[in-house]
Amino acid sequence: QKPSDRLHGAYVIFFLLGIGSLLPWNFFITAKHYWMYKLQNCSDQASPAGQAPSDLRDFFESYISIASTVPSVLCLIGNFLLESLLPLVPRVPASVRILSSLFVMLVVFLVITMLVKVDTSAWTTGFFALTIGCVVVVSSASTVFSSSIFGLSSLFPMKNLRALISVCCPPAAPSRWDRALGFSVVGWLVFFLCCVWCFIMGGLYYMSSLKQSPSLATVPPNSSTEDEDEPAGTTNTSFLAKSTSIPPLRPILQKTALLGFCLFYVFFISIIIFPSLSSNIKSVSKSSGSLWSTKYFVPLTSFLLYNFADWCGRQITAWIQVPGPRSKLLPALVLLRTVFLPLFILSNYQPRAHIQTVVFNLDVYPVVFTALLGLSNGYLGTLVIIYGPKMVPKELAEAAGVVMTFYLMLGLAVGPACSVLIVHLL
Repeated sequence: QKPSDRLHGAYVIFFLLGIGSLLPWNFFITAKHYWMYKLQNCSDQASPAGQAPSDLRDFFESYISIASTVPSVLCLIGNFLLESLLPLVPRVPASVRILSSLFVMLVVFLVITMLVKVDTSAWTTGFFALTIGCVVVVSSASTVFSSSIFGLSSLFPMKNLRALISVCCPPAAPSRWDRALGFSVVGWLVFFLCCVWCFIMGGLYYMSSLKQSPSLATVPPNSSTEDEDEPAGTTNTSFLAKSTSIPPLRPILQKTALLGFCLFYVFFISIIIFPSLSSNIKSVSKSSGSLWSTKYFVPLTSFLLYNFADWCGRQITAWIQVPGPRSKLLPALVLLRTVFLPLFILSNYQPRAHIQTVVFNLDVYPVVFTALLGLSNGYLGTLVIIYGPKMVPKELAEAAGVVMTFYLMLGLAVGPACSVLIVHLL
């Protein structure tokens, strides 16, 4: 008999773990004014108005993106190669991987919290290096955490995977100090609660029932007949149990190749534009001095709007799942998102050094572009992630979920490198 998720406990836990998986990245990109202030070469008493932007401040977001995604990809590659090439090494249980990565993120966010009130004006370069180091460490731990929970969620009904990726960015605080301190403290508390949720997860009857019978983890009705003909329940993969079998890499890569490219390209385009390009698009009426054009335009039209549109796109997949995993329309729609690059480049991006042409010189244009970028990212990205584990037999669903995470992180790693080039050309 199929176990029931009474009171939606598993759904809520996966949703909260999804918040924990995205919190590090959202913290580093949302507290932009805090980082800009900390990276200026002046004391707390000096006025920043006359300070010329330094190279660190101009390219900080691109540096953060590279430091965040490149180690993540290397961790994913190393993790899979270790298990594939060294089968004699016992596989680390998912519970150990999740809890140890959460502990590392707890420690790093504690360090970041202590640095908020420290005057770093005398060692700006050192603070930048320390920040990049924290990004590398927390991103590596976050990758282990994300890949583990993504693989775990692939063993459960698709609504749990959708809950895992249906999260958005935290709100902003009034001042740069309150924002940075608030994000750090909230991040620390969320990671601590994630540890508690992991222990609760292991004790749920719903979880233990599915762990004993993986075949009960049903897939959506539009799964391929090829998948339905495969034997289910031949392996015992669980959150608390150690699996000694090594999933075959080649058939997983073959069956998820097209979807993997789609997932890579969706996030490749998104990370080029957000936040490096979109957060530097200024209001064309900024000279008027209004609160909207000087203070609220970028936070609302870039960060809040993008994350809200992205969240809406993810939620739509609960009711609409078209095109299908084998449809040619899916990669066509993914490739069509390339048009967002010239649209944002020709908006009012500032400062510009080379390309001075601004075609879309009204504030409504970047608002529409950002909404469409976030909506398409959430919808197409979620569809591809959901489809990935369905392309392989059920006993390989967890490994397929990890492979799809690799494609996602590869797009997030290559995108920032191209973003640095585009920002330099502008």
